[in-house]
Amino acid sequence: VRDCIQKTLTEWSSKIGQDQNQETLEVLECSVAQAIEKINPEERDELKVSAKLFIVGSNSSSIRDAVDLACSALGVAQLDSVIIAPPPIEDGTNLSLEYLQPYWKELENLVQNKKIVAIGTSDLDKTLLEQLYLWAQVKPSSNQVNLASCCVMPPDLTAFAKECDIQLLTHNDPKELLCEASFQEVLQESIQNVKANKWIPLWLLRYSVIVKSRGIIKSKGYIIQAKRNAS
Repeated sequence: VRDCIQKTLTEWSSKIGQDQNQETLEVLECSVAQAIEKINPEERDELKVSAKLFIVGSNSSSIRDAVDLACSALGVAQLDSVIIAPPPIEDGTNLSLEYLQPYWKELENLVQNKKIVAIGTSDLDKTLLEQLYLWAQVKPSSNQVNLASCCVMPPDLTAFAKECDIQLLTHNDPKELLCEASFQEVLQESIQNVKANKWIPLWLLRYSVIVKSRGIIKSKGYIIQAKRNAS
């Protein structure tokens, strides 16, 4: 992720040169057009567009921004599936249904507005997954389990997922895919005269476009949003 961000920022920065006074901007749209392959509408039915969303700042409204930007970048009206990684919580605090609810409500709104077809979770144990399933209007279609935390799927989780038709997937993402300090460091290295410590990452979305009939990845990439702290 870090390498992708650094390469994009460096290439973008070299193209715009010093035409912009970056210190006055609150939003920098950094993109390399040739790096993103828009989907041909004629091929859309043959492709599955899935994403995993990592919330860095704890703000549920970021979810809509992330989905809208992903759809716009890829040239599609909706994403086939979105999995949300548990947003960061304070040390010593356990993840709870109450904490997840505002994020899940935002995902449900996007399903109802036909921006997402299916929504899923990541790293929920059987108890929390069951609580979410019973509470949610739009049920989770999948739950990712970290390979680092278990070599074998917990039997109670497997049984519950089978009973409720929830697909269990595996992943090996680190607990924190991109921390604030790491983002600021790569920003400092990539763009001249930018006060990196004022920029805070809000979310990171990883997408993949898969050819359904062959199960191969056609394209994949990352989209990240950060804000400049005025203080």
